Amino acid sequence: MSSPSKRREMDLMKLLMADYELELSEENQVSDFYVKFHGPPETAYEGGVWKVHVQLPDAYPYKSPSIGFVNKIYHPNVDEASGSVCLDVINQTWSPMFDLVNIFEVFLPQLLTYPNPTDPLNGEAAALQLKDPEKFTSKVKEYVQKFALPEHFPSSKAEDSSSDNSLSEDEDNTSVSEEEEEEEDDDEGSHNNNSCEQEQS
Repeated sequence: MSSPSKRREMDLMKLLMADYELELSEENQVSDFYVKFHGPPETAYEGGVWKVHVQLPDAYPYKSPSIGFVNKIYHPNVDEASGSVCLDVINQTWSPMFDLVNIFEVFLPQLLTYPNPTDPLNGEAAALQLKDPEKFTSKVKEYVQKFALPEHFPSSKAEDSSSDNSLSEDEDNTSVSEEEEEEEDDDEGSHNNNSCEQEQS
């Protein structure tokens, strides 16, 4: 059985091999990085590009990763201020059999395709989805246009990299806006395991 450290490195390599763009946060730490995530096709999130912050605990994969959106997304199960994600498979039913590719190719696309307004982190979005699905869809698209077009991606030099899949540790790592950094600091460590409990208690 491989060590947690080896497993982290292997899962990052799998993401790279699946053509995901990764950006290490600082000091080349494989436990704290960002992934460029595209909204799933044939949904209101299509065309959006999000920077997703991933933090792997020391006990990964036996403990689930922390997942949070950096740029804004309008979704019932994503906290608008912190970007925290309320996703059962990450928060409660995580298994070491899952890996990071599962998160970005299955779990997050399913979450965006099938929002769950009955277990919200964004109460306004949940209420709007239930009361007026058409207005909800319009609001999602409005947020995509304002915050998640490719030109809004919070990594100004990532598109200029000569290698699409290279891990970078340049100034892009600090390219998140000051407001977003403050929000992340306020909610550090709360991206996943406690994100749904406040709504379920």
